[in-house]
Amino acid sequence: MKKLFAWMKRRFDLGYLLALVISLSVALLIGAVILAVSGHNPLAAYRALLGGAFSNARHIGDMLEYAMVLCLCGLACDIGSRVGIFNVGGEGQLLLGAIFAAQIGVWLSGSSAWIAVPLAALGAMAVGGFYAWIPGVLKVKLKVNEVITTIMLNTIAAFLCQFLAKGPWKNANKNIVAGTGNLPTAFWFTKLVPGSNLSTAIIVSAVLTFLVWYILQKTTKGYEMRLVGDNPRFALFAGLKTDRIVILTMVISGMMCGLVGMFRVYGAEHIYKSTVSNEYYFEGLMVAMIAQYQPLPTIIISLIFAILKIGAMGMETAAGVPKQLYLIIQTVVIFCMAAETGIRAALAKAREKRAAALDVKARREGGAAHEG
Repeated sequence: MKKLFAWMKRRFDLGYLLALVISLSVALLIGAVILAVSGHNPLAAYRALLGGAFSNARHIGDMLEYAMVLCLCGLACDIGSRVGIFNVGGEGQLLLGAIFAAQIGVWLSGSSAWIAVPLAALGAMAVGGFYAWIPGVLKVKLKVNEVITTIMLNTIAAFLCQFLAKGPWKNANKNIVAGTGNLPTAFWFTKLVPGSNLSTAIIVSAVLTFLVWYILQKTTKGYEMRLVGDNPRFALFAGLKTDRIVILTMVISGMMCGLVGMFRVYGAEHIYKSTVSNEYYFEGLMVAMIAQYQPLPTIIISLIFAILKIGAMGMETAAGVPKQLYLIIQTVVIFCMAAETGIRAALAKAREKRAAALDVKARREGGAAHEG
């Protein structure tokens, strides 16, 4: 047991995990008060929440698929933050990756899946990376704030996708107002859980997640990215090509977002429609911010968010908790989890006070013994 604890201490920030557990517990207690005041049984509601996420294989599959999307979007944010870039444009990059991947599949209908699917993935990454390259260049070359440019580019991407889905790439089915042609079934990712959205895309996502963690935490390139983000002037004097690193990092972040769009089309939706993303990137951005842009906490918080999201349907159907009430509880959870830094600071201060008190007590006992 001691060896296991020592290993966990080396690999994980136990202080962070403790603060996260405390913040989540406080949020659930506040949520219980809200539920009780509104006339609902908190224990029954939380039991229904867990049941909504874990009661059957389909719910578990949907929960894992949603966690996968949030995790990849959060990791795209983590990558940008390493060099001091705040990529808010991931939603537009995701939408463009989704619609281009879908249309590539339509164009290649009848060809081998071994050709069409990789080409669709490359196309999604290319368009997502290019769309992130634009604000990256503007940031580096013209010092234009990337938050403003990426927000504006999100709007342009959404309208462009709507135009394509209603116009030149419109589905022949008149019942579909705005959508591309249906993806051939031969190109669909294999479902891992029947009836759910979970597909083999999660396997690729797991490999991608490991690569991102390894590069950011264990490689020279990851250290250089961190150096550029922490002290760009020092990095420049150290001989690093800071402009190139910033632009390349932004492109990689956009490529990941484009790939998420492709996963949504080929794994879950099988067609491009505006519902392919319900502002998933902004939720992933929130996950990354709460996780302080660290890969491992991003994975953990993505799972927590997914449990809350999928479990909310159980609260509504089994416990009769209105959706609006759940959204209030979810907001409280987010606020408390975002306060994790303050909780860690309070715990550290308490430890310092306890150590100081023990030190004073030891000195007094030592002085008394010396006098005796």
